[in-house]
Amino acid sequence: MGPITAIAIYLTLWWTVLFAVLPLGTTTHAEAGIDKGDGGDPGAPVDPKLKRKFLTTTWVSAVLFAILWVIIRLGVVKLPPLPATY
Repeated sequence: MGPITAIAIYLTLWWTVLFAVLPLGTTTHAEAGIDKGDGGDPGAPVDPKLKRKFLTTTWVSAVLFAILWVIIRLGVVKLPPLPATY
């Protein structure tokens, strides 16, 4: 696995983990009993805590990527070679 492929796999994994982490630990305005007024979505989170979720996403993605890298390096799963471009 080359560096470009590794970066692409990590970024894909990072975005997937981000969308899995985003709904965890949030309280919506409807659940908190806060009226959003006209035009506000009652399902919007009161405090999304995005910095914490980005950090959680980064370390979870790093752990999952390390596991995936070991699996690929041990040859359990082989990536097909990419065709050469000239």
